[in-house]
Amino acid sequence: MAYNLKEWSDRPERFVAGHRMCAGCGSPITMRAVLRAVHPEDHAVVTCATSCLEVASVTYPYSSWTDSYIHTAFENSAATCSGVEAAYRALKKKGKIEGEYKFITFGGDGGTYDIGFQSLSGAMERGTDMVYVCYDNEAYMNTGIQRSSSTPKYADTTTTAVGPENDGKQQYKKDLTKIMAAHHIPYVAQTTFITNLRDLHTKAERAIYTKGPAFLNVMSPCPRGWRYEASQIGEICKAAVETCVWPLFEVIRGEWILNYRPGYKQPVEEYLRMQGRFKHLFTPENEHLIAEIQEDVDARWEELLELCEK
Repeated sequence: MAYNLKEWSDRPERFVAGHRMCAGCGSPITMRAVLRAVHPEDHAVVTCATSCLEVASVTYPYSSWTDSYIHTAFENSAATCSGVEAAYRALKKKGKIEGEYKFITFGGDGGTYDIGFQSLSGAMERGTDMVYVCYDNEAYMNTGIQRSSSTPKYADTTTTAVGPENDGKQQYKKDLTKIMAAHHIPYVAQTTFITNLRDLHTKAERAIYTKGPAFLNVMSPCPRGWRYEASQIGEICKAAVETCVWPLFEVIRGEWILNYRPGYKQPVEEYLRMQGRFKHLFTPENEHLIAEIQEDVDARWEELLELCEK
């Protein structure tokens, strides 16, 4: 399928300027790109878990959302969306509502990998015709940069602070994209924003216009939590893909598809070096920690290649 990026870029914004997100934040980029995949003639209903995104995009009576928007509790954004979609089907069957509506939930990693996982899993299992979008910034950024199960191993956070007795978070990052694929839903994809956003745009439209439940995991860096300059966000996402820390792939009705394979798989330190949260790893006594991270990235990459080759 061919995608016209110029036509996409000319569509009206559904997530507009005026919000208070930080410069260099991945979250609003994700919102704009995903919502632009909704066809102009269609409507959308957005549910959003408590987060930086919610706090900064809606300050009563102002809102950056042009579609219907529901702020939910941290733990139940997917359940809320599931209920609204069911109500829509009932009203449409009775002839009380017209037009096509798409149902989209946005949640950060805290509200997706952790607190909201139960409602997310339930909505997917029930077969709700919705898209859940996780903008993954790898910590609880809204409440002070605490670790989540999405936080990478050895990252420095306020609850896994680096010091004489600690090297950062001691556990590996949860692989939520593969967990969602295990739900056997019609569409699952992992993406981020690099170069011309083609991968993100393509997957967002596929997810939104796939009948049934779909899940998108979008790496969305946080300048405060990751500690990088605002202008570096594109470089960081590109390095994540080129080092295979964050591979681009999708699972379409059980078929695993690798969307990009680096010509030269860069060493993981090229990605880690850009971020202050990994600064402590670049000392002679911690070289073995980088080697450990590299080993894990290599193992996960080989596992993904095997799944895609099957």
